[in-house]
Amino acid sequence: MIYFDSAYIARCYLPEPGHAEVVALASRSPKIACAEIGRIEVASVFHRKLREAAITAAVHRELCLQFDEDISAGAWIFLPLTPALLAQAQATYRTLPATVFLRSADCLHLCAAAEAGFKEIYSNDRHLLAAAPHFKLKGIDLVART
Repeated sequence: MIYFDSAYIARCYLPEPGHAEVVALASRSPKIACAEIGRIEVASVFHRKLREAAITAAVHRELCLQFDEDISAGAWIFLPLTPALLAQAQATYRTLPATVFLRSADCLHLCAAAEAGFKEIYSNDRHLLAAAPHFKLKGIDLVART
């Protein structure tokens, strides 16, 4: 099993740079995990594309339906945001160096991946990738390689 942040999950549905590489990795992986917040973040990406007129309303509906179907089919394993995980994420900011820029949702992804025992996290978010070593995770960006 591997861990994708929501940007990588969204990239599986949208023909953006790195799409082919991310889809190829996803197709070789038996299971892909993500923190539960990823569900909302992916829906937000689809809506942003609609708002920016990058996709039509019909395409937006199809993307949302396909994502829902894939969730129901078990294509994505969403890790729960338990009270303990939320407390861990909150506590992270007490000891995180002042030089590390880390958004709260990215902190949840990193905490969820670390708690679940992952050694790597796939993302193209430069801030999440830079913070990954503070969680004993290796950040991997396939998109930067394209």
